[in-house]
Amino acid sequence: MDQATVDLKPARDPSASSLAVKAHGRDDALETELLPFSDPQEVLAHPGLGVGAKRAILAGWASDACAVENLPNWRRLPGTGALVALDDILDALQALDGGALH
Repeated sequence: MDQATVDLKPARDPSASSLAVKAHGRDDALETELLPFSDPQEVLAHPGLGVGAKRAILAGWASDACAVENLPNWRRLPGTGALVALDDILDALQALDGGALH
């Protein structure tokens, strides 16, 4: 299984919409790269990321670290500040395993 770590801190430029991703294993070509994402489907569609790296990014977004105060079903994405429904993130995680939640 792929292993990946995701730094949820914004990139050096606070206006940049990116996350620092380090992926390890399975010949993952993106050892360390800044990747701009504002939607879970963008993560799923990225051709250069392995399943482990995609799962790490999406799981980081689903965590309470990205929760929006008083809006438990929404997450604010690091770097972009975009609001994404938690269900969309969970659906993307489930899609990595071959099926959707809803």
